[in-house]
Amino acid sequence: MEKFYPKLSAEFAQLLATLAGRKIAVLGHSRPDGDCIGSQVALARVLEARGFDVVCVNADPIPRRLQFLVGEMKFLRTDAVLATNEDRAAIFVDCADHARAGERLKQRFPRPAAVIDHHLSNIGYAEKNLVDSDSAATCEILAGIFFDNGFPVDAQAAQALFTGILTDTGQFRFNSTSRRCFLLAGELVARGAQPSQAGYELYERETVGKMRLLQHFLTSLKMECGGRVCIGSLAPGIFEETGTSAEDTEGLVDYARCIEGVDVGALIEQKTDGSVKASLRAKLPAFRVDLVAAQFNGGGHACAAGLNLKSCADDFYPRLVAAMAARLTVVDEARKT
Repeated sequence: MEKFYPKLSAEFAQLLATLAGRKIAVLGHSRPDGDCIGSQVALARVLEARGFDVVCVNADPIPRRLQFLVGEMKFLRTDAVLATNEDRAAIFVDCADHARAGERLKQRFPRPAAVIDHHLSNIGYAEKNLVDSDSAATCEILAGIFFDNGFPVDAQAAQALFTGILTDTGQFRFNSTSRRCFLLAGELVARGAQPSQAGYELYERETVGKMRLLQHFLTSLKMECGGRVCIGSLAPGIFEETGTSAEDTEGLVDYARCIEGVDVGALIEQKTDGSVKASLRAKLPAFRVDLVAAQFNGGGHACAAGLNLKSCADDFYPRLVAAMAARLTVVDEARKT
């Protein structure tokens, strides 16, 4: 049978050989999503099955809708990790850059043993960098690596991997969805993943507060660049007003992108401390929203990127619009040639 990731699978096997006898910490990014938690759970399960002592580490709590993936897996927060000097080799998953896990965890693990990731903006910051930007999800990479190496994948790990692929492909709708995604998803179902459970937990457990948050977002939508860019925003204090949290912003930006005629959608989240977080989503890879985000020290994928600014200047909105307009011009000119 042809291997899914011949090169990465061989490198992963070599990694495990070098880590033999070491304790492992599997770190995910701040404000974790389905691909992040799915990757952590699955990798930890597979490593434990091979005799490793493993803990998962996150700066932020596990979102309510993803807790079904965790089971008995041990997750630690930043303070708990910093409180001990326990020696653990760090493997970062789904982290486009070293700081995505949080600055304190970056300092705690200054030279990770490995990073496994699919972000286009990942330039490699670990001793071994298993990065494939053509993959839709980190869970896709891990599933392929596990199957290539013949590692056992139990039902819990299969569910975690399936969920990560499901979320990062937008329920198998995004441009990044490939034949490989479906082949791996089918094999994961054969090993115990339950699509109906993932669908219910992820998409049929919305709170009334989330609906009110969505209402605020929809009323804020503005059309820019001749209707080709749609930007929505969330004002400071909106979480307290609606009884929600940052995790409830998941998926909101897709409402801006899905409007007919819109090429790029954006969500600007203004925080009470003056900082700002923006999420960018494009319908086609040609729009390279990762390049737009990079202008504000952000990054991500060609169709999905984000940025965080510690302080939001008054000119941020027009600068963002200008950056998007410039990107649209580049794409339009390329199409003419």
